[in-house]
Amino acid sequence: MSKKGQHVVPSTAGWRVRKAGAARASSTHATQQEAIRAATTIARNQRTELYIHGRDGRIRERISYGTDPLPPRG
Repeated sequence: MSKKGQHVVPSTAGWRVRKAGAARASSTHATQQEAIRAATTIARNQRTELYIHGRDGRIRERISYGTDPLPPRG
């Protein structure tokens, strides 16, 4: 996990929320949806990225809650 922010990753106990580079999980949840909710709260508070991994461990979605240097025009 080299990307900074919060990662939702699969584990034998369900789904874990881990900060990038951390040795231990912040929390463990029975479903991916519960883990995403917990990680979203943390990412918003810390203004970081949220990375959601699939069952294969690969990143399948990235959501930014930080200050984006190139925000979209709108």
